[in-house]
Amino acid sequence: MSDSNTTELSRRIDDIESGYEFLLAYAAQGRRTDKGAGANQSVREFLQKMDTALSDLGKVCLAAAKARDGAKARQYQAFLDALDDDASKAQGVIRLVLSCPDISSQLIDNMNTNVHLRALLTDLFVIDDALKKAG
Repeated sequence: MSDSNTTELSRRIDDIESGYEFLLAYAAQGRRTDKGAGANQSVREFLQKMDTALSDLGKVCLAAAKARDGAKARQYQAFLDALDDDASKAQGVIRLVLSCPDISSQLIDNMNTNVHLRALLTDLFVIDDALKKAG
């Protein structure tokens, strides 16, 4: 993937995946809050990066698909619509968590099991692999 559209998509996928991996580790820490002693990297920073990466993700995926093969991009549309919906719902739960004054490990553990976030991760694995195979 060499053009700017696929590079942007790859960056966003990396931000979402690395954020999720951090969140899995955070959930296992048994923290009551994201503040105070022992707070190494900020869970809020990872959540904010994920939130940014999710904004207009469907459009970024479509642009990357068109850059790979404009004719096939039309075939991807139904999947991209589902991905965009999952991204919007995942972004909603991330923003809900970010609005909390304290972010506990339990809250993150519950967020990690959210069906929309998990669906989004699977969507990203599928689109990333499909686009790599298309070009």
